[in-house]
Amino acid sequence: MMPCPFHPKPYKNKASTLLTFLLKRRSWLDGLYERSYKMQMGRVKMPNFDLYVVNDPKEVRRIMVDEVRDFPKSELLHRLLSPLLGESIFTTNGRVWEKQRELLRPSFEMTRISKVFDLMSDAVQDLMQKFEKYPDKSIIEVDEYMTFVTADVIFRTIMSAKLDEIKGREVLEAFVSVQEETVKTAMRKMFRFPEWLSYILGERKRLKSAALIRQVLSDIIKPRYDAVSNGKHEGYSDILSSLLEVIDADTNERFSFEEILDQVAMLFLAGHETTASSLTWTLYLLSLFPEHQEKAYEEIIQIAGQEKFKIQDLKNFKYLTCIFKESLRLYPPVGFFAREAKKETKIRDKIVAQGSGVVVAPWLIHRHEQFWKNPNGFDPTRHGDKNNIKKDTYMPFGMGERICIGQGFAMQEAILILANILRAYKLELEESFVPDIIGRLTIRSANGMRIKFTKRKSQ
Repeated sequence: MMPCPFHPKPYKNKASTLLTFLLKRRSWLDGLYERSYKMQMGRVKMPNFDLYVVNDPKEVRRIMVDEVRDFPKSELLHRLLSPLLGESIFTTNGRVWEKQRELLRPSFEMTRISKVFDLMSDAVQDLMQKFEKYPDKSIIEVDEYMTFVTADVIFRTIMSAKLDEIKGREVLEAFVSVQEETVKTAMRKMFRFPEWLSYILGERKRLKSAALIRQVLSDIIKPRYDAVSNGKHEGYSDILSSLLEVIDADTNERFSFEEILDQVAMLFLAGHETTASSLTWTLYLLSLFPEHQEKAYEEIIQIAGQEKFKIQDLKNFKYLTCIFKESLRLYPPVGFFAREAKKETKIRDKIVAQGSGVVVAPWLIHRHEQFWKNPNGFDPTRHGDKNNIKKDTYMPFGMGERICIGQGFAMQEAILILANILRAYKLELEESFVPDIIGRLTIRSANGMRIKFTKRKSQ
C-alpha cells in the first residue's frame, strides 16, 4: 500500500471559542475539524467579529476574481504585516495596489532574462557545495537549507548581494520570530486583548524582529538609491536596478526610498518564504515516493545529462514540474487567503455583514473530498497533459488579478533547485521521522525536515 503523506488529523467536532483561541495561537491548522474538509462554507464566531471560510468554487471565483473589489485584502492582515512590509502590494488595496503592481511589472519581466537565471544558478551551486561537504548517507536538516538558499536567491537577483552566512542567519531567525508572533498577535486582536497587554506578551519581540529585517535590507538599498538620486549610473542588472529607474507615468516621479524598501521587503517575504516551504515539502514527498523520485531523475539525465542546467532545460522537466505542482496542492505555501467584506453581502445562504472576515483556504480546498479523488494522496499525474482538475479548486499562487506576481520566478527557481539535488542524490526520509505541520504565514514543519542524502554515481 502506498504511504499517505502526513497531514494533521482534524478534530471530530468544532472547537469552542476558548479552545479555538488556545489551539490557533500556535497554528491556524490546529483548530480545524473534520467538516472543514467537506463543507462548502463555514462560520467562526469571534468576540465582536465573524469569520467566514468559503470552499465553494463558484463563490471562491466571485471573491477572488469576479467581485474582487468587494472583497479587499484584510485590514487586520495589513496591520499585522505593516511593521515588516509597510505599504506593499502584498496588503494594499484599490488604486494604491493597482499603481504599485503597474510599477513593479517591468521588474518582474526582467526575471526572464538570462542574467537573473545566472545569479539564481550561482546561489544554487553554493547550496550544492554545502551538501558535498557531508559524508555519504548523511541525515540533513533540509528545511533550514531551503530557507537559506531561497533567501540567497532573492538577495542576488533583487540586489546583486550574496547573503552573508552570519547576517543571513540573523535575518532568517528574525523572520521565524515574526511568523510565530504574528499568529499570536492576530489571535489577541481577534479576541480584543488590550494593546498594552499584547505588547508585553510578544508584540514587542515581533516589532523588533521586523525592524531588524528592514534594517538589513535598507543597508543594501540606501547607497544605491542615493547614487541613482545623484545621477550616477549603477551598472547593475538586477530587479532593484529596475525599481530604482521606474517612473510613475501620472506623477513623473520615481519610487521614494521608503516605497522601494517596502516593495523589496515584500519580495523578500513572498520570494523566499513561500518557495522554501514548497521545496521542503517537495523533498519530503520525493523521499516518501522513490518511484516518482527515480522517474524525475531519469527525465533530468535524459534532458540535461551532467551538463550545467539551462533555462530551456527547466521547461522540459515536465514530470518534475508535475511533482512540484502536486506538492503545492498538498502543502500550499499560503494556506489561507484573508479578505474582508467591503459591504453587507450574501454568500451561499449566509448574510455576511460589512467588515466580516472572509477566508479562502487553499489548504482546505486542495484537500476537499468533493473536488479531489483521494484528496490526501500524492499523485503527480493529476497535473499532466490530461489535466482534469476541477475549475477553481487549485490555487497555490492565488487567483485573479492578485495572483502572485512572482509565480514564474518561483517555479523556475524551485525546478532548478530540485533538479540539482535529484541529479546528485537519492533521498530517503529519516527513519520514524514525522513532520509537525503548522500554518502561520506559510505552511511549514515546526520540527524541520530530516532527509538522508545518498550520493549518486555520475553517469
